[in-house]
Amino acid sequence: MGRKFESYLGSPKHQEIIRLSPFLCCMFYIYILYSKRSDKYYIGFTSDVIRRLEEHNNQLKNTKYTAKHLPWEIKVFFECSDSRGNCLLIERFIKNQKSRNFLEKLISEKDNPEYFKNLTRNILKY
Repeated sequence: MGRKFESYLGSPKHQEIIRLSPFLCCMFYIYILYSKRSDKYYIGFTSDVIRRLEEHNNQLKNTKYTAKHLPWEIKVFFECSDSRGNCLLIERFIKNQKSRNFLEKLISEKDNPEYFKNLTRNILKY
């Protein structure tokens, strides 16, 4: 899923999701970006991963932390929750680990959705 990310942009499936999005429940995703130039990771959450990656890589609009480490590539993203608050808790948990090894473990599990479901359940304790 993450490897085909760039080719997904503008695809018929993406356009259909955009068209139907007002009728769908809003799902939030955790994402991990990587800057090869700076050898740094960035963790965030959003309801639209494609839009968010474009914003991080937009030199004209981005003046925050990620602007200093362009370009960014998506390493992994996973469905988190339909609650912004729950997603924020999970993002903070990941950031509070302050562990590159932990981030690389998450990235290595990108093809294992069950891993992320269990991680989310364990963090939220349900």
